Amino acid sequence: MATMTLFTFPGFETLAEPLHPYLQQREFQIRRFANGEIFVTIATPFDLSHCILLGSITPPDENLLSLALLAHTLKKDGCKRITALIPYLAYSRQDKQKAGESLATAWTGSILHASGVDTVITIDVHSEHDQALYPMPLMSVSPAGVFAEAARKFGLADATVVAPDHGALQRCRALNNALGRAGVEVPYLSKRRDPSGVKHLEFCGQAAPRVLILDDILDTGATLTSACEMILRNGAKEIVVMVTHGLFTGSDWARLWSLGVSRIFCADTVPLPGSILEDPRITVLPVGSLLREGL
Repeated sequence: MATMTLFTFPGFETLAEPLHPYLQQREFQIRRFANGEIFVTIATPFDLSHCILLGSITPPDENLLSLALLAHTLKKDGCKRITALIPYLAYSRQDKQKAGESLATAWTGSILHASGVDTVITIDVHSEHDQALYPMPLMSVSPAGVFAEAARKFGLADATVVAPDHGALQRCRALNNALGRAGVEVPYLSKRRDPSGVKHLEFCGQAAPRVLILDDILDTGATLTSACEMILRNGAKEIVVMVTHGLFTGSDWARLWSLGVSRIFCADTVPLPGSILEDPRITVLPVGSLLREGL
């Protein structure tokens, strides 16, 4: 690791801290010409053996373009290997092959690959489809151990881990394993998505009065609010939500507080606004140390 050089984008300084003892930090600038074109400059000289880029490809689109242009600049200057650490892999939900609809997961992978990125490391990728669509290795690191530690710390040993849909079963089983509950059945909710939104249809399994819902993304909160409504109807008295990526888009997600949710846990995979960081009901879990696993 001593020969690796780290480039950290603004907002990811805290995530980078566990990497500093192993990587050499290098300064760079992303600027714009008067006409709006993005321009990258890097302080030289430095070791070009293996460059690590820590940042985001989330909207605004400047993030994707900046990371891709930095990678291209490094490759142009002779960098032998580039690894992109992208804690939250944006566009990962656009992974379905449907006629007339964009396949943005493949598109972003192609942009990064064409720009010189050799490997992408992320945390809790949305699905295995994403890894199949990327043209280079895409490594996903599980946050199950971090969530299990938080569950123990906050006295959630008696809570039933519930998947908000069938797709979340694998990460819920990983959490149960980390909690020493290997083989314990994970209840889940069946759902249907149509133009009007998400609708949960059935609660499959049994749960204790205290429920821990685990999912990868809290965006607008539509899936989780619908799930909480059904879980309440099935007898739950208290709900705790754990998500890897807390996007907290808009304000509808705040309905969770009126649906039996007492606390929300999320990892620090994206920069969070002060309103989230200062809310005592929301616990942010640091996961920067997980990013070392693939290096």
